[in-house]
Formats: sequence, structure tokens, C-alpha cells
Amino acid sequence: MKPFKGFTETETFTQLPDTFFHQLLSQIDDAAELKVTLYFMWRVEHMDGPLRALQAIEFDATELGLSEDKVRSGIEKAVKRATILKVEHKAEVLYFLNSPRGRAAANAFLHGEHQAASVTAIPFERPNIFRLYEENIGPLTPLIADTLKDAEETYSAEWLSETIELAVKHNKRSWKYCEAILKRWKEEGRGEKQDRRDTEEDRDKYIKGEYADYIK
Repeated sequence: MKPFKGFTETETFTQLPDTFFHQLLSQIDDAAELKVTLYFMWRVEHMDGPLRALQAIEFDATELGLSEDKVRSGIEKAVKRATILKVEHKAEVLYFLNSPRGRAAANAFLHGEHQAASVTAIPFERPNIFRLYEENIGPLTPLIADTLKDAEETYSAEWLSETIELAVKHNKRSWKYCEAILKRWKEEGRGEKQDRRDTEEDRDKYIKGEYADYIK
């Protein structure tokens, strides 16, 4: 089992109703149903607009860590338990949370007031080191990809994002520059507000000393 690195201070949190813990948690004995239910609550919580619902295809098997068959089974069990409401209208099928807001939205959809196409497909996109690197530094190579994977194991997502931001600000678009900053932060520590200002003093901190040969 791969150890979890821990939650960060910058991420968002998903609210869960108390009833989930007081009633449902003790009743759900199927891992697929539990995963699907929690995943659904997370997705719906981060949606905007009155129609907070998912289509079946939007239950991401990869993120759930389940096979497609298990995902379907989990959905069916959650619907049977009535945690999730399955509503069909003109050959369109949407899944709603069985909450006051969810029931109101389901009723509106059932009566043709909303269409499935108006549902936000993805609530938000979580940046990752590979996307950040490609968008700000350059194309990925197999060697760089392996290096970035190792960096994710060593440093927090916040540090990785901020070092790439510094590289862009100082026009030093290379992983060696980012790595030099990360090593220094790890060795010497870093305050919450440190290195957020785009000043010459901040820049000199990382382009002088033992890492200078790598980042010039």
C-alpha cells in the first residue's frame, strides 16, 4: 500500500450531511456503492447552477478505482437505496442527490424545465504537475515525466506549483531551476509568505550559490 502524503492547507473540502454518518455509513456494506455515493456527493457539491446532477458516463471509473461493471453496480445499489435519484425524461437520464435541492432539481428536469446538456460535465479541474510543466516550461519527455513523478512524492503540490510560477516570473523555464528552489526550501525551510514577491532579492536567492551552475 502506498502511504498517503496528507491533506494540504490550500485544497477545498466537501461537505457531507450528518445523516450520511448517522444512518447510511452503517448500512452500506458494498465498497462500490460507498465509493459511488461519496464520489457523487463530491461532484455535486462542486457544481454551480440549479441543475446539479450527473450522467452515468460521468462516474469516472479511474478516479473511483473501480471497473465499469462495479461502477454500474454501485450506481444501481445507490439508486435502490434512494441515496441517489435516477430520473428519465425524453430518453435522457440524470442522477440527483436525494436532498431538498436535489429533489427540486429532479422534479424540474422531469417536467422539462432543464435539459441534460445544461449540466456542468466537470466541476473543476485539478492542476497536476504534468499539465503545469507542459503549459509553463515545455514539452514532456519520458525522462522529465519520471523526474516529475519523483518530485510529487517528495514535495507538496503547492510547492511544485509555486516553483513553476517563480520560473515563469524570472524567465528561467527549466526544471533544474525549479528543482534548485525545491531543494533549498526543503533544506532551509520556507515561511508562508517567503518567495511570493517578484523582487531581485528573491531572484538572487536562487541563482547564486551551489545551484547556480544548474539554473544559469
